[in-house]
Amino acid sequence: MIKPKIMLLITITILGLSIGYGAFNAELSISGDASVNGPPRYKEEILNGTEPKLSGSLIPITIEDDGTVKKADLTSKWYSYEEKKWANAVILRDESKTYYSGEIIPEEDIESYFVWIPKYSYKLWDLGNYTSDTEIDESKVHSIEIRFGTTNTTDSVSGECTTPGVSGESGNCEVGDYMTHPAFLAFNTTGMWVGKFETGYDGATSKSGAQQNTTKVNKVIVKPNVYSWRKIQVANAFTVSYNYQRELESHMMKNTEWGAVAYLSHSIYGINDKIRINNNSNYLTGYAATTENGSYSTTEVAMWNTPTGYLASTTGNITGIYDMSGGAYEYVMGVLKDKNGNLMSGSGSITNSGFNGILSDGSSYTNGTDFPESKYYDVYNYTTSNTDYSKRILGDGTGEMGPFQSGKSSWYSNYAPLVNSSYPWFYRGGHYYNGSGAGVFYFHTSDGYAFINTSFRLVLSI
Repeated sequence: MIKPKIMLLITITILGLSIGYGAFNAELSISGDASVNGPPRYKEEILNGTEPKLSGSLIPITIEDDGTVKKADLTSKWYSYEEKKWANAVILRDESKTYYSGEIIPEEDIESYFVWIPKYSYKLWDLGNYTSDTEIDESKVHSIEIRFGTTNTTDSVSGECTTPGVSGESGNCEVGDYMTHPAFLAFNTTGMWVGKFETGYDGATSKSGAQQNTTKVNKVIVKPNVYSWRKIQVANAFTVSYNYQRELESHMMKNTEWGAVAYLSHSIYGINDKIRINNNSNYLTGYAATTENGSYSTTEVAMWNTPTGYLASTTGNITGIYDMSGGAYEYVMGVLKDKNGNLMSGSGSITNSGFNGILSDGSSYTNGTDFPESKYYDVYNYTTSNTDYSKRILGDGTGEMGPFQSGKSSWYSNYAPLVNSSYPWFYRGGHYYNGSGAGVFYFHTSDGYAFINTSFRLVLSI
């Protein structure tokens, strides 16, 4: 056992990597997230231990304003949430390729981009217990107060509350309390890597070519200027996401995870304003309208790596997450349960998610796949009304965006119907033709079927 370890260390030295080693009779451990020897890794004090986690095939990168990607030097300042520069990483098409710190990674070598969302708690401003439409209150829009950290908030600490994480419940939380965002609890993580763009269909040469209701995981691509993968049922989108990078706990974005990105974006660490719509009517990822709330177009659009394109990012610069306003609608794993507590599949025997469950008429759909483990989806209490916002989960970016009027929220008048017994699935972000109604706080309802205008997004929880 000694000899192979010596050979391995020599190989690593040749590759220019520094990992350190112990005595020859000790077990050698190589981790993508810990530096055993050599210069210490860069850490940002305000993150309080929620620095980006790297593992497996994830390669840390920096992105210049023109979109040039370089492998990050982990000992230098490669991100700064204080400066609204979020950490980015990529997965390569050929994971056997090696790049040195500071070396350019060609775009054609990149398969997928991801952005790190550190674990945080936020200050509650509205418990979202609205049961019907009233009047919009634009004064509700504000900079959401965020505290990064690994520790969960608790009722035993003054000014904090234990996260309920359950539809319709507030626990002991009150307005003004800090609450750990629920997106970080199901996987017990200190953060998550979120797809920088809507998931694309690799090799598609037209928007119709990306309409594929399949589970071909080898078609996953998360990049700018690719056709968004659409016309896929929720169950198939989940299967693709789940199988993408199992060692990195890949999965389809949950409704609460969307909320986590939305809240961070509207803090001092993000754009802290309305995100510009992707109005590209070809369903190409990473675009922005050339004017605020611009009409859908194929010409009046700006790419992600331009000053106008930055406005469609969650940070207002190139380091953020794109396509969270407009583009395609995005299914998320957020679903209603029926009055007996059973998970719903969809509206009918054809118009459903592909998961086995209850249909709107009370019958059962059994020709699909079973729901996955509960940590992969958010469950909402039964209601027949799309304005019963009290069924929200604190942190999901639904009820807390009230009050509501005519199906729109107080936050930028984004569309806001809640899931109900007729349409039990959430989709988020809006569509390229939604204009001012689209946005990161947009939510709407569906039966989970494979529509040509609906996509999905990947998350890695390591």
